[in-house]
Amino acid sequence: MNDFDDNNSIGIVRTNKFVLSTPENIALDCGEKLSHIEVAYETYGSLNKDKSNAVLILHALSGDAHAAGFHSSEDKKPGWWDNMIGPGKCFDTRKYYVICSNFLGGCKGTTGSNSINPKTGKEYGMSFPVVSIKDMVKVQKELIDFLEIKKLLAVCGGSMGGMQALQWSVDYSDMAAGVIPIATTATLSPLSIALNEVGRKAIMNDPNWNNGNYYESIAPDAGLAVARMLGHITYLSDEAMRNKFGRRLQKNEEYRYDFEGEFQVESYLHHQGTSFTKRFDANTYLYVTKAMDYFDLSREYSSLEKAFETTRSRFLVIAFSSDWLFPPYQAKEIVKALRTCNKEVSYCELSSSYGHDAFLLEEKHQTLMISHFLMNLEEEYTSK
Repeated sequence: MNDFDDNNSIGIVRTNKFVLSTPENIALDCGEKLSHIEVAYETYGSLNKDKSNAVLILHALSGDAHAAGFHSSEDKKPGWWDNMIGPGKCFDTRKYYVICSNFLGGCKGTTGSNSINPKTGKEYGMSFPVVSIKDMVKVQKELIDFLEIKKLLAVCGGSMGGMQALQWSVDYSDMAAGVIPIATTATLSPLSIALNEVGRKAIMNDPNWNNGNYYESIAPDAGLAVARMLGHITYLSDEAMRNKFGRRLQKNEEYRYDFEGEFQVESYLHHQGTSFTKRFDANTYLYVTKAMDYFDLSREYSSLEKAFETTRSRFLVIAFSSDWLFPPYQAKEIVKALRTCNKEVSYCELSSSYGHDAFLLEEKHQTLMISHFLMNLEEEYTSK
């Protein structure tokens, strides 16, 4: 059962496809070019007459273009940020035109390693070029141009989506009135790079990976499941795990003294890993985590302050107290750099026990802050 007919739900939505007319004009950071790029995207709400109410939502590693609503009346689960997007919600679709696209290198409708290479007629696999966060933003900009939107009211994203939002503020410094990076960082830490590498090795050491050439045979699901299990641990906090699972056993009241996963937390991770393999591509996981590894907003500049020097956006930076994957100190580094450049920035660290996943779950306080931020942007935008 779903709530697609609820007054606060967008209801039934569809995924659209945008094909770049001249993809070869997009030079990737790695030095290569793609001959064909398709982009999956969804929109919610209506674009106003002067096209000043567009908000771009950027998803995290395992997300996609389906951010809100349902694809059919049979869907059991709505889009990944449905609690934040819809009538009367944080991103109120009665007021805003909300856009969400699957990023370049994704596996949910946008060209990536599991897409068909027009030159060979087969999946790219590991012949797909390595892409960066900057490359993803370039393609998103092409989509916004296609929609004939000259300026976005706001760009918002959590986790890897927050990295893209920050990249937008630097590469297209006058394109977004507001930027809302949530639970993110301006440069990936050595700890995060290390965790990503373990996940990639779990996939690449799966005998079914076959150097990425598994599309006509058996997928490396065991390796991908382990990578997801590791990743999911980083999304939670110690407190969240204690509250959710404790040391409770899954079925028996006494220890079995075996290795079959008798604790509830083990069963939970097994479920998360297995279910992930049914909706995500293993090669894509390699490419997306590598894009995160390469992310360093200050790399092309002498400092983070220099990177932000020309941006004209206002910022709302949000972090969560129990997030150990992208801890608050990383958000504060962003804020410090922006303030050094005399940019308009507000910062809020929310107390939450959910860990990194809080950006998906803590809608009440986020809604309060973001709604107020958007309202101020609207007033400033329309007064010009």
